[in-house]
Amino acid sequence: MADMKWYVLRTAGSKEKKAAEYLQKEIERSGLQDQVAQVLVPVKKEIVTRNGKRKTVDRLLFPGYVLIQCELDARLENIIRNDVPNMSGFLTESKSMAVNTGNKIFDEKTGKTVDEVRTISGRFPVPIREEEAQRILGVQDENVDNAAETYVNYEVGESVRITDGPFSGFSGTVEEILEDRSKVKVIVVIFGRKTLLELSFTQVTKE
Repeated sequence: MADMKWYVLRTAGSKEKKAAEYLQKEIERSGLQDQVAQVLVPVKKEIVTRNGKRKTVDRLLFPGYVLIQCELDARLENIIRNDVPNMSGFLTESKSMAVNTGNKIFDEKTGKTVDEVRTISGRFPVPIREEEAQRILGVQDENVDNAAETYVNYEVGESVRITDGPFSGFSGTVEEILEDRSKVKVIVVIFGRKTLLELSFTQVTKE
């Protein structure tokens, strides 16, 4: 457990939970449970009031991302990159690193046979800092009594006006309500063509 670090995984939009579930199944199928502590879709509890009814929903903290706490090796990295639908890999950074090739070479300076080590450059998974991980985990543990309350007064098919952003002033029709993201999808006619926009609750108002 001491060697396990937190990594950020990229996913397709609105597919965070499905990607996380599939990854967990692949980990179990491959027998890698011992090197994976948890797969997490970070959320925050919110109380949503819609049509006068209150309910608790999980709002995604980082849409498009999943976290994994693991001891990363080549096999697990390959599964994440290539075997999980709706997952496109890691949050990475460019760096150079020394890699043991597994071959033996003769070192003329020492007169001994040593492991061959090569330096490779590229983009590699980068773990997040432990304090960042603990901050995110702290949000997960918040009591629902402390959740912020959001009022969702929109209905599918309702006319709304955009009040903020590059399309401010445009009117459109609500196509879908994404409560876990505190967003709505709105169809707007721009230059004679229907365009689907994803906007936060605070960016629209009723006509």
